[in-house]
Amino acid sequence: MTQWDRLCERSARGLARSAGRRSFLATLGRWLLGATGVALMPLLPIARGASAADPNGAPPEDIEGPEGDPTRCEYWRHCAIDGSACACCGGSATACPPGTEVSPVTWVGTCRNPADGNDYLISYNDCCGKGICGRCVCNRNEGERPDYHWYRANDINWCAGAQLQTYHCSIAVVMGRASEPQPER
Repeated sequence: MTQWDRLCERSARGLARSAGRRSFLATLGRWLLGATGVALMPLLPIARGASAADPNGAPPEDIEGPEGDPTRCEYWRHCAIDGSACACCGGSATACPPGTEVSPVTWVGTCRNPADGNDYLISYNDCCGKGICGRCVCNRNEGERPDYHWYRANDINWCAGAQLQTYHCSIAVVMGRASEPQPER
C-alpha cells in the first residue's frame, strides 16, 4: 500500500469515527438555515390544520347545541386537551384570539362526538404570542401517550414552531372522521 493510500484510508476512517449521520444532518440544517434564512421545522411530518369545509363529513364548527359548549372542559373535542380552551380566551374552538398566532405544529387525538356517535381526528394547536390565558384550564388525557410518542403527547410546548413561543391557549380543529376509535392505553 502506498503512502498516499494509507493517508486517504486514515483520513476516511477518522472522519467516519468523528462524524455520523446526525452530525451531518445537523451541519446540513445549519448550512441551509444560513444559506436560505428559512427554518425547516414546519417541514416536519406532523398533522396540519384543515379547512372548515371537510369532505369527510366533519361536524359544523363552533356551535353550541347537541355537540356541547366549547368553553367547558367536557366539550367532546377536548378529549385530549391540556391547557386553556381558546373559546374562553377571546377566540373560539377553532380560531386563535386576536394578537396570537397558531402554532404550525400540533398534537392529535381521536374524540367521539356524542351528537352523531362517530369518532373524529382532532388536531390540537397552541395559540402563541401572549401570556397564558389561565381561564378554562382543562387537562383531559384520553389517549395521551408518553413523550416519545410526541404526536400524541399533550405535555409539550407546541409553540416551538411559532414566531413567538409564549403559550396562550389551545384550539381543537376537526380534521375528519377517524377510521378507527381512540387507541386504549
